[in-house]
Amino acid sequence: MIVLGLTGSIGMGKSTAAAMFTRLGVPVHDSDASVHELLGPNGGAVAAVEAAFPGVLDQTNNAIDRKKLGAIIFPDPAKKAILEGILHPMVRQSQADFLHKNRALGVKIAVLDIPLLYETGAESRVDKVIVVTAPPHVQRQRVLARPNMTVDKFNAILAGQMPDADKCKRADYVVQTGLGRVHTMRALKTIVRNLLQQGPSPHVHHP
Repeated sequence: MIVLGLTGSIGMGKSTAAAMFTRLGVPVHDSDASVHELLGPNGGAVAAVEAAFPGVLDQTNNAIDRKKLGAIIFPDPAKKAILEGILHPMVRQSQADFLHKNRALGVKIAVLDIPLLYETGAESRVDKVIVVTAPPHVQRQRVLARPNMTVDKFNAILAGQMPDADKCKRADYVVQTGLGRVHTMRALKTIVRNLLQQGPSPHVHHP
């Protein structure tokens, strides 16, 4: 099975690309969704996160109050690192389970959607990396249209991500998403077709 890593900076069209893979019949593991689940009602990370950051538990549904947690970790890199130390191993386990299940089903290609793929060293756990990108003005427009997004917040998020140009240099495939959905879908279809023709590479180790 070929494991594709899908990544891209905020507002570059990663969610759209992931949805297109799903439409093409390629299973996708969404790391962000995995985090939401871990922090959600009775999630696997709830107890550990409340222990590390007392007061962030919403007792009505036994979930982490993401607003309260964000207010603590966003301005403090050390606290953010503590949270990542709790969440990243759990997300990696979820990815490993996903890959194991799809390998057993005989799936040819599976996608790991990982926002901070290069920043967390996850490229060593995939066969090929796709980076989605768009011109800076398109990225800015998309992100600032999101609810509760501010210029300061956008800039802070960008500062925590590897620059887009560096990601594109390191990627096996770069997909431009600023040219419309039809173009993006066509590019992804071509990548899937080419990979299926090549077959899996024997030298890559998996989690």
